[in-house]
Amino acid sequence: MGLFSKDIKTMDDLFVHTLKDIYYAENQIAKALPGMVEKATDQGLKQGFQSHLAETKGHIQRLEQVFKMHGVKVEGVNCPAIDGILEEADEIAGEVEDKQVLDAALIAAAQAVEHYEQAVEHYEMTRYGTLIAWAKQLGRPDCASVLEQNLKEEKAADQKLTGLAERGINAKAA
Repeated sequence: MGLFSKDIKTMDDLFVHTLKDIYYAENQIAKALPGMVEKATDQGLKQGFQSHLAETKGHIQRLEQVFKMHGVKVEGVNCPAIDGILEEADEIAGEVEDKQVLDAALIAAAQAVEHYEQAVEHYEMTRYGTLIAWAKQLGRPDCASVLEQNLKEEKAADQKLTGLAERGINAKAA
């Protein structure tokens, strides 16, 4: 079922489809992060990835809560965008031998996941912002409140990764 599928007839259908999309994306990210933790050599970066993995698992739990609150089955829908960016990140990290350059590449890969630009907008943050607006429109402030927690953490994760990059990992790699 694509975003503009004939199966999407109502705002509720659109909300549920997008919820399934971000649920799939968060699960794929949770599967990819342990490999990034393992490859990272900088301790701060390693800890950042471990922290983000814990947050991502929390995002998944909150999304499952929203599915249940909204009375729909918990399931994902394939998201080729996130699959592509994770595959590319894995390929790039596998090609870098210099450990300091590898750490810089891992930060870039993680930020690409957090900000996968689709139509010049940040993927996860855009999805959560959209879901929050739609939940409110559908009269579901309870769902919006849960989703707002995930959006807040996504923004904080981006700031942490940018801070790590700016505080020296990129300079060491250069």
